[in-house]
Amino acid sequence: MVTLGGAGPIEDYGRDAFQELDQVSIFKTISKAVMRPTDPARYPEHISTAFRIATEGRPGPVYVDCAEDVLYGEVEEEKVGTPSRAAQRSRSGADADGVGQAVDMLAAAKRPVLVAGGGAHWSEAGPDLQTFIEATGIPIFTTPMSRGLVPEDHSLSLLAARSTALREADVVLVVGTRMNWIYTFGRRLGPEAKFIQIDIHAEEIGHNRDVDLGLVGDARTVVRQLIDAVSGDSRFSGEEDSEWVAYLREQNAIREERAQELLNSSQVPIHPLRLCKEVRDVIDRDAIVTIDGNEILHYGRQSIPVYYPGHRLNSGPSGCMGVGLPYAIGAKVAKPDVQVVAVHGDGSLGMNLMDFDTAVRHDIPIVVVVSNNEGWTARVEGVRKPGRELGYTRFDRLAEALGGHGENVEEPDEIRPALERAFASGKPAIVNVRTDPTARALSRFVGSRME
Repeated sequence: MVTLGGAGPIEDYGRDAFQELDQVSIFKTISKAVMRPTDPARYPEHISTAFRIATEGRPGPVYVDCAEDVLYGEVEEEKVGTPSRAAQRSRSGADADGVGQAVDMLAAAKRPVLVAGGGAHWSEAGPDLQTFIEATGIPIFTTPMSRGLVPEDHSLSLLAARSTALREADVVLVVGTRMNWIYTFGRRLGPEAKFIQIDIHAEEIGHNRDVDLGLVGDARTVVRQLIDAVSGDSRFSGEEDSEWVAYLREQNAIREERAQELLNSSQVPIHPLRLCKEVRDVIDRDAIVTIDGNEILHYGRQSIPVYYPGHRLNSGPSGCMGVGLPYAIGAKVAKPDVQVVAVHGDGSLGMNLMDFDTAVRHDIPIVVVVSNNEGWTARVEGVRKPGRELGYTRFDRLAEALGGHGENVEEPDEIRPALERAFASGKPAIVNVRTDPTARALSRFVGSRME
């Protein structure tokens, strides 16, 4: 991400000018790089450099401080330099010996798994990952950011068996993901498992968890090296019906079956899993879904699959609570021909609710689905949580007042017709659904968590 921040004129720095603030120092702590152009003729150079830094290697944010007198300075066009750039860039790969060792470790494994993360997403490694798992028969799991790199209805994507697979694997191939809080700093994976870690950032190899083999390089390039190395290797038949895969499929089926009662529940107030099922069944295969909140975030990521990379944006890994609606607006602007749905809790929607007005004014037809459980988190008997009770807010009426389409739903059989009308309206829409305030997204209710 490249952020352009307005600032007071440089000529007034140090005078206590209007809104004078050392923004560069503030942004240094949270940015991959910061820039403060002092010559308007160099803006093309600075902006080009900012995008290059933001997108190369491990992606990150770059902040450009735009002082008023520089931003509005006028220059002769012929005095503006042309930004420099590389006509072509190669991607870094791992050394051949390391690739060979990785192949030997995977060939010897009885219970291998592949875990792909944000690095695999940014390097666009999806097709190559699918080729690799099909050549080796290794099941794949992803972090929230990289969901959809391999379609989640692929026979080697066994999401409901995720916890079992990670806990019982004997060799784990980690492709472009950090052992951070998502994986309990590496402790979520079996303590005796051998680790092979691929990362473009050398300092990430072995961070928080010992690794047996580290391969430094671009995720897609190294995966292609592995594909070449296993091609023709008789130790890899591409057989998907190994005992390990058969076992994981059995565990996957058991956990999916546990969820069926709630996915098809006719209870009132509506169970959040029934709401998720209706959303899942009505949206297009390539729909972009943002999910934002607490209980609904957990339920939604368990039950709404992803088939295309970059088509799932969750609060948590991708941003703090409240990002769902603005993410949906941005996604629809970026891909106007694709369905975009924001699945929200009532609390999280309230954080940036007036962004809905932006969608209306700019004719951005997103559909916001609210799991309205009338408060923060789930209600627990005998436990008083300060500020938990919000009451039942009629977000649908607010949508109508702003010029959008609104639907209020209190019966499970009304969900799908309301969603269909919302999409057919061609307007920004809010479908406000009264859900069970006591429903808690814990594993004992829905089986193993998928993320």
